[in-house]
Amino acid sequence: MNTTTTPETISSIRRVLIVHGYAATPDAHWFPWLRDSLETAGVDATVVSLPTPNAPKAAAWREAVTEAIQVPDAGTWIVAHSLGGITALRALASLEEPWQLGGLILVSGFTGALRSLPMLDEYLSTDVDVESITKNIGVRAMVRSDVDAFVPADASDELAQRLDADLHVQPGAGHFLGQNGVYDLPLVLDLMRR
Repeated sequence: MNTTTTPETISSIRRVLIVHGYAATPDAHWFPWLRDSLETAGVDATVVSLPTPNAPKAAAWREAVTEAIQVPDAGTWIVAHSLGGITALRALASLEEPWQLGGLILVSGFTGALRSLPMLDEYLSTDVDVESITKNIGVRAMVRSDVDAFVPADASDELAQRLDADLHVQPGAGHFLGQNGVYDLPLVLDLMRR
């Protein structure tokens, strides 16, 4: 299985990029809470602002995330939600080797088309070679709910398996949206401290 973090890990994290998903903004859901919590811990945290969040274009989103990543290293982590997850994976896959990422936490991550969101079919028509990038990522974790109305559990579980990522289930969290009552996500911070 993948590398687990040690209690010292959060102190070795210098930079965290938070990648929002479809129809979201940097100030939505639990993203500001995570950014502020990390900054309080002395970590440079940024929620990447993605263009046209209600009508995402794969190339534009990948470019925005790639630009934010720059040159990742062992002190860089990415936390991505939903459609932001495949976007982050595509950005990482586009980087010139060699590169390293300290950790990747996907929340409601998936890669294939979703029956619940057919308007994203074009965005999701191209997969990403997840298996080729896992060697460059230290800690890999998937967080999902047991009652997600948009991303089926098996879609997140399949991606976790492809990434050789540790799987964590947070009961009753829905799709981890504000409308689900999710305005903070302590599990993500806990995963950075392990």
